[in-house]
Amino acid sequence: MDAPETVVDAIRLLKGEGYDIEYQLLDGHLQCDLDDRSCPAVDAVVEKLYRFEGPSDPGDEMVVFGLRDPISDRRGVLATGYGPAADPELLEHVKGLASRFPGA
Repeated sequence: MDAPETVVDAIRLLKGEGYDIEYQLLDGHLQCDLDDRSCPAVDAVVEKLYRFEGPSDPGDEMVVFGLRDPISDRRGVLATGYGPAADPELLEHVKGLASRFPGA
């Protein structure tokens, strides 16, 4: 299959592949949208990564991760901004996740 062209396409693709949780990155942990479970971001396994850059606006930079919690084996999606407009603390965690993706 071709790479998704938009963030929405990437999320839809990952959901279709079983990444059914929506994660939020809060205080260094991936917080699950279904319950109160969380996973330290440093422990998450990065299985998929899609990066999107706006044609002219650095504020349009987004990354979509397909992540797996190694303890519960639950899989989910994290979509967040990166680049100059991103929150510095959040950006450090995003860089850490991206650096663990094979081929990054």
